[in-house]
Amino acid sequence: MAQSTSEQSVKAYAKPDIGGRRTRLREFQTQLVERMQAARAGVDTRVSQLGVMIGQRRWLLSLQEAGEIVSVGAITQVPLTHGWFLGLTNIRGNLISVIDFSQFQGQGATAIDKESRIVAFAPSLEFNCGLLVTRVLGLRNVADMQVHGAAENSPQWSSRNFIDRDQHVWSELDLSLVVQDPQFLHVGL
Repeated sequence: MAQSTSEQSVKAYAKPDIGGRRTRLREFQTQLVERMQAARAGVDTRVSQLGVMIGQRRWLLSLQEAGEIVSVGAITQVPLTHGWFLGLTNIRGNLISVIDFSQFQGQGATAIDKESRIVAFAPSLEFNCGLLVTRVLGLRNVADMQVHGAAENSPQWSSRNFIDRDQHVWSELDLSLVVQDPQFLHVGL
């Protein structure tokens, strides 16, 4: 007995498209890497910053300062360090210090879940470190945002804020200044 077209449609929707989802995810990741490389090379002027969520706050990272983005794996704790210094992890054979930047700023600890990532600092900063981020939000063009200024008493590494079309506030995070901050450099108790 032949199936009707509507029965075939229902069966097609009932099966999860796991293979298709994986393919789309790979394509998205490939496009993101290509766009980041183009922006670093100055070829693509539409893209200028990597958007991440750290705790409850949106941050913009320069593509020249942000390195590899990896899933959170095993982090080995280091005794006698501040709570915001989560420990060390191995990224492609390099030991990287992992910092909970939300906690470093005196906010709550960042929960680690399936969307959490570590954004390693670019090799040009010569600082083997990575920030634990709640999630990566993708590439953002600050030319499409309005300058919002900075809050009083903001640290020097966070001097500019922007507002996007959806009225979200984004803070620009200058990693080259973060690595010069004495408090950031002093991880021991």
